[in-house]
Amino acid sequence: MTIKQLSVFAENKSGSLAKITDALEKAHIDIRALSIADTTNFGILRLIVDDPDKAYDAMKEADFTATLTDVIGIGVPDEPGGLAKALRVLEDASVSVEYIYAFLGVHDRTAYVIIRVDDNDGAEKVLESAGIRLLRPEELYNM
Repeated sequence: MTIKQLSVFAENKSGSLAKITDALEKAHIDIRALSIADTTNFGILRLIVDDPDKAYDAMKEADFTATLTDVIGIGVPDEPGGLAKALRVLEDASVSVEYIYAFLGVHDRTAYVIIRVDDNDGAEKVLESAGIRLLRPEELYNM
């Protein structure tokens, strides 16, 4: 049940993010979630979008360096300890978390969490067995 995440290399200069989002708008791509990690010279923009393959093509057409990465999405209660339980499950199973970002649902008290791990299959099995809700790609793409 992995989710395709679009990662785009962005120069750390004025206007870079606007050009990326303009290209997505032109392709009629809707952003569901995003995160950016930056250094002095560049950043990696990570996005969950409604049509990852089309978004990837749009980035390539606009001459951006982009990749599609498989990540896991989970839904946890939006309350103290909601995320901690899921992370403990992964830690106990020796699944390494490479990065994580989250956003809140608008209609319920759910925090939607995107996780990049070193073992997607193993992470999905232990999370599911612990009762952590795994998100189907369509759930995020169609929000």
